[in-house]
Amino acid sequence: MKTATCLALTIALVTGAAASADTSDKRIALSNNYAGNSWRQAMLESWEATAGQAVSDGVVAAADAFTTAENQATEQAAQIQNMILQGYDAIVLNAASPTALNGAVMEACDAGIVVVSFDGIVEEPCAWRIAVDFEQMGSDQIDYLAGRLPDGGDLLEIRGLAGVFVDDAISRGIHDGVAANPQFSVAGSVNGDWAQDVAQRAVAGILPSLPEIVGVATQGGDGYGAAQAFEAAGRDMPIIVLGNRQDELQWWAEQRDANGYETMSVSIAPGVSTLAFWVAQQVLDGAEVPKDLTVPFLRIDQADLDQALETTPEGGVANTEYDLEAAQQVISDASS
Repeated sequence: MKTATCLALTIALVTGAAASADTSDKRIALSNNYAGNSWRQAMLESWEATAGQAVSDGVVAAADAFTTAENQATEQAAQIQNMILQGYDAIVLNAASPTALNGAVMEACDAGIVVVSFDGIVEEPCAWRIAVDFEQMGSDQIDYLAGRLPDGGDLLEIRGLAGVFVDDAISRGIHDGVAANPQFSVAGSVNGDWAQDVAQRAVAGILPSLPEIVGVATQGGDGYGAAQAFEAAGRDMPIIVLGNRQDELQWWAEQRDANGYETMSVSIAPGVSTLAFWVAQQVLDGAEVPKDLTVPFLRIDQADLDQALETTPEGGVANTEYDLEAAQQVISDASS
């Protein structure tokens, strides 16, 4: 997948060179609020591969990535203000909060800087937003569990980072799905911080107080940790919705081969950072780009497992990356 993506990127850059000539002196920065799990690492790797190639090919002058030490909106606001002082032409933003950064984002816009938010988007109207319907991602998990478990039962919810927009949105979708499927109830909820080790400890801590759990609704980066906790506790393995991480997919394949285990896996593709890069470049190039773009989440079902596992690097995340042509298609679709 990565080879094909890089090839497509090269072709797109060659064929789109004329359209990109006006941005050869432009500098783009990535402001990222958190890097403590495999999804964020894959997101940064996708950015470095795509944006780094664009710099090498003269499409833009710079595409620097910065990550805050802590997941704090105040720290990220200061980071954005530093980017303004450094004279970047565009800031691509994975935000710690949809509202707390609005002041810093407005400062950037007032300075003539293009701001494109993705994954963790901001509400400030001057910014562009690349969003996934995270609530749908949560409710789809319950719909899947309802199809597999028509009699329902008790569920465990594993949430992400507390206070982050994405965590709140997925959790709302999960609870909306439970409300629409009253045969289920959420027996417990823990924060896994989108990280396997944190999720494993949190699930291990709550399991002794829980009844039999038939399903686990997750947010990504937590499914394998949950499975390890259930196994260590000697509990029956529930249907755990996974989050497209390679270790989760590997565990799923092993369980499928050993005992026919079935589940599904869903997450936003970390390569959405490459779409955000190209959106920023296109805005700088004078393209008319709608302020709100929506991309689908990446779902893996039982029939897709082997192919997904084959194309996902060890320690990585199943991914889709965008070249210039693909980004222009997303923009065109949103404009029509």
